[in-house]
Amino acid sequence: MIDTHCHLTYNDYDNLESLILKMKEENIIGITNGCDLDSNIEALNLSKKYNNIYSAIGFHPEEIDNIPVNYIEYIESHIKEIVAIGEIGLDYHWEKDKKDLQQELFNKQLQISEKYNIPVIVHSRDAINDTYEILKKYNVKGTIHAFSGSLEMAKKFISLGFKLGIGGVITFKNCNLKEVIKEIDLSDIVLETDSPYMSPEPVRGRKNSPLNLKYIAEFIANIKGISTEEVIKITTSNAVSLFDL
Repeated sequence: MIDTHCHLTYNDYDNLESLILKMKEENIIGITNGCDLDSNIEALNLSKKYNNIYSAIGFHPEEIDNIPVNYIEYIESHIKEIVAIGEIGLDYHWEKDKKDLQQELFNKQLQISEKYNIPVIVHSRDAINDTYEILKKYNVKGTIHAFSGSLEMAKKFISLGFKLGIGGVITFKNCNLKEVIKEIDLSDIVLETDSPYMSPEPVRGRKNSPLNLKYIAEFIANIKGISTEEVIKITTSNAVSLFDL
């Protein structure tokens, strides 16, 4: 199984090395995402140390006040060490007054993606239309992390060549995403946990980890009426192909 979006940091896990070794035992690969300079450095270091960990680096919209001046050069200097640029995107939930700055940051990182033909991992909260309008200007591919939009928006992102990142939210009782998952093909989905956040049922309320990926796969299998093994096989193939693992 491949967790295409997690945040593995020593701050969040007292036993991070044990967790990564347990992931290895259970044949789980993780793509750990940076959000700021410190977490980018940590992601790079983990991917060098463990062969079941890959890294994505980028600057998150919530970090708009803390972006290094040389962030473009920083990403480019590590481009051969990463499998994606992420976590990047737009967040109008927390940063309502800085939309222009967010969009500039997003655009600049998408330009790097296009220049080097490397995927992006996109965060979009309360900004789905602007996210789509910006992405369609570029010849890029990647994932829409924690997708929670309508079937119409799902099809729009898929038409651009994006995969939808499906995580623990799909298991929540009040989640409308189930109807979207019924209607789209498994070839358009990748699995993710967003660890240490967004734990799926039946472990909701506890700290999340990539070890919980199985619950998400099982839930999707039940929605689709197929085996969990089939979900794992197809979503893993999608992630391997997309991120060139």
